[in-house]
Amino acid sequence: MAADRPDDVVRLGHRPLIVSDIDEVVLEFLTPFKRFLESRQHRLLPSSFRLTGNIVDLQNGEAASEASVKALLDAFYDAQEQWQTPAALVVKTLAELSAEADIVFLTAMPPRHAARRRALLDAHALPYPLLASEEPKGPLVNHLHGGRELPIVFIDDILRNLRSVRDHAPSCLLINLMANAEFRALAPAPDAGIHAVATWPEAARLIRTHLRAAMNG
Repeated sequence: MAADRPDDVVRLGHRPLIVSDIDEVVLEFLTPFKRFLESRQHRLLPSSFRLTGNIVDLQNGEAASEASVKALLDAFYDAQEQWQTPAALVVKTLAELSAEADIVFLTAMPPRHAARRRALLDAHALPYPLLASEEPKGPLVNHLHGGRELPIVFIDDILRNLRSVRDHAPSCLLINLMANAEFRALAPAPDAGIHAVATWPEAARLIRTHLRAAMNG
């Protein structure tokens, strides 16, 4: 299945735009993934900010290979509705922000899993348009925004994605948000100009300040 293109699934109004990643931002990922791994005789023992090298096969005590980690991720996404739930306060926060801005989800996952993800989001009152792509996020966000002179916000847990958006949409407010506190402590410090927050209410305060400044400027 080909990756979604922004023009295919998103129709924006003349409003500010909030683009958000899904895993570890809108949906819990690491906490349920740890439980999933245990059900598959594996364990996540994080000593660094990555999955490969930190997942152990409990049957032989060895670190799972990169191919094994990919297979486990695919199996997790195939059953994501059984494991993943919304991050704390995200449903309420996004519902409130949707009165002020358009919201689009941009998830870095194989597009073949997008239909399951769409159903999962809808089941949890997260009805915002969804793009599933493994392409770099910066060009996608830039294309989505289309050079409009309106405020734009991008939220992600991975610095690589935030940097990509910074390079392609330099006016964007960049927010680094990660639900899992254990992995958040292992994450590299964000670059200057990337705002790290731990909760959705913190993110909402930054977003509203940015929207007010941009609309009044």
